[in-house]
Amino acid sequence: MIDHQSLSNLSNFNQLTKEQKKFLNETRSKLQGSERRRFMAKVVSLMGRGGQRRAERELGWDRKTIIKGSRELDTGIECIDNLSGRGRQRIEKKLPNLLEDIKQIVAPVSQTDPTFQTTDLYSPLTAPEVRRRLIEDKGYSDEELPTVRTIITKLNELNFRLNKVDKCKPKKK
Repeated sequence: MIDHQSLSNLSNFNQLTKEQKKFLNETRSKLQGSERRRFMAKVVSLMGRGGQRRAERELGWDRKTIIKGSRELDTGIECIDNLSGRGRQRIEKKLPNLLEDIKQIVAPVSQTDPTFQTTDLYSPLTAPEVRRRLIEDKGYSDEELPTVRTIITKLNELNFRLNKVDKCKPKKK
């Protein structure tokens, strides 16, 4: 997969050719995680002194990634990426009882679709009203509760629709 002859000649060039740049970037893009970082570190070490800056300038590689790969090569210890730990957590993780509290507020006043075409429950409550009741009845503070938009989303996930039920209307002739 890797053309070692091309790699061993990297230090002999003042500038990388277009073919070498293309080859290095294509090879790098096929790798992931620590394999990718180690490959980048090997290429930089073959470039010699100033290789990190040169790789950053000519290949568009991140120096922090190269440094991490160099440390992996030197120590032999592979860094494990915590990709699943990134991003914003769902509100249920921060407030585990929130969904149950919303159900307790909305379920008693909800009713099913009178045409029985859906399993959704319709509630005359609005999302700001549900939020207000969470603060007053359930003891949440205004700062810890999510926005009204998030409460609307959670109500939709729980199959509650926030509108009044239309009574069965006779069909027009």
